[in-house]
Amino acid sequence: MKFLSFRHLANLVSIAAFLFASGGMADAKRPNILLVLTDDHRWDAMGCAGHPFVETPNMDRLAAEGVYFENAFVTTSLCSPSRASILTGQYAHRHGVVDNYHPVRDNLVFFPQLLQAAGYDTAFIGKWHMGGDTDDPQRGFDYWLSFKGQGVYFNDPEDAKVKGRYVPQVSRDGFNINGKKVPQTGYITDELTDYAVEWLRGRTQKKTGEAGGEAADNPFFLYVSHKAVHADFLPANRHAFRYQEKPFERPLTWAEDESKFSGLPVWVRNQRNSRHGVEFAYYSELDLATYYRRYCESLLAVDESLGRLMKELEEAGELDSTLILYLGDNGFLFGEHGLIDKRCAYEESMRIPMLVRWPEGLEKPRRVEGMVANIDVGPTLLDVAGVAGVAATKEMDGQSFLPLMRGKAPHRPWRDQLLYEYYWERNYPQTPTTHALRGADGFKYIRYYGVWDTDELYDLNIDPQERRNLIDDPQHAERVTRMNEQLFEKLKATDGMQLPLLEDRGTIFLHRKGDGGRAVDFPDLFYEKP
Repeated sequence: MKFLSFRHLANLVSIAAFLFASGGMADAKRPNILLVLTDDHRWDAMGCAGHPFVETPNMDRLAAEGVYFENAFVTTSLCSPSRASILTGQYAHRHGVVDNYHPVRDNLVFFPQLLQAAGYDTAFIGKWHMGGDTDDPQRGFDYWLSFKGQGVYFNDPEDAKVKGRYVPQVSRDGFNINGKKVPQTGYITDELTDYAVEWLRGRTQKKTGEAGGEAADNPFFLYVSHKAVHADFLPANRHAFRYQEKPFERPLTWAEDESKFSGLPVWVRNQRNSRHGVEFAYYSELDLATYYRRYCESLLAVDESLGRLMKELEEAGELDSTLILYLGDNGFLFGEHGLIDKRCAYEESMRIPMLVRWPEGLEKPRRVEGMVANIDVGPTLLDVAGVAGVAATKEMDGQSFLPLMRGKAPHRPWRDQLLYEYYWERNYPQTPTTHALRGADGFKYIRYYGVWDTDELYDLNIDPQERRNLIDDPQHAERVTRMNEQLFEKLKATDGMQLPLLEDRGTIFLHRKGDGGRAVDFPDLFYEKP
């Protein structure tokens, strides 16, 4: 496995600084960059994605006036690994953050470090969540505001109209602002937005001379990383109960009626009665319909936040010269396959929303069908800023999708398959180590490790809900063999031929509901015929 030494890092930063100082960037005028990340936002939970009732006018505006990525994914569907992949451009097996409890290594390069070295003013505001309890300022950011763990929607639970439940890694310590502790006083989505607007406004005042001192004319990179819409979903009080009368339809793969699907792995059927299953969801009698409505209500403040940031940029005369990238860190299941939460390789877990608006850099709005991923974010934003080609980008597994946004041929052939991975966690032992290939041709191959069970193959062209497992269909035997070989080729090419082993941290959620479903039997194919 390749690691970057501190000397190597220093060299990379020096190269980026040299390119900036010598005018070696791709464009004379480099855009501002606003990256907005949400938590657990499904790809289909937007008005522009055809959702029947959720109101997301600002996200819809990004889609209408910019680029709508129809096939955006994460390479690991879990908060910390996904966030680390965004920052490093690497798969989890390379950056090493494979759960929500361990921090990213000190010898990895974050793409904001290279933007910072190239003259960008950088700021991080929001959820960091790599290392569990840390909220310390991190490398690559001139301005820092974060909180420990998952944070909380309301610092005082009694302030919320909707009451929540116990959530692991919750902290009520308030914010760490550039190393200083500051209490949280309001609804977290709104308060993070307040700080982001304040930071933008401070830059504007410096540029106009209102704040005194030397005028700042550097482009900026602002990373707003929301807690929302992570469980437990608590909407702002102004949005509470807005959707309480809206319908919730159980997905066809809810799993109570096994005639509606075939070939479902044993681990999936057993996970139904677990913390991440519909029968014992979060160890409670959770009403998933109400839960889903609260999820949609919690998303409203995120959309309003996006609108406020766009308005602030517009008033500063910088909206059209700012590239705005909006995406989620992973999807979320609401009963599909009898599951909740994420981690697995099903579409509801690994697909995310991704939108870009940048009028000065893109000729026209467009939809992109190519498969893009969280590992592409770093390479793309460095490309946009003219820092592409710096040696650090060669350590990244992703590639720039800037050409796709412009309707041009990519720098190198675009992927026709996307690698997905998830590594078994002792804290949540319900989901096994998973590797998958999601093909642009619509076929998905899922391989499990360390569990006595069946793998999966789906043809999403005719089975978008992944209801019929084709893994033992003789007509697809050759395809399974080929995709298995391709999977290992991709792992070998990215130093992925090892499993991470980390010391135990945090609570272990291994229980099942005492009077709930019992462990299911193996499928018939496991039994030798007499």
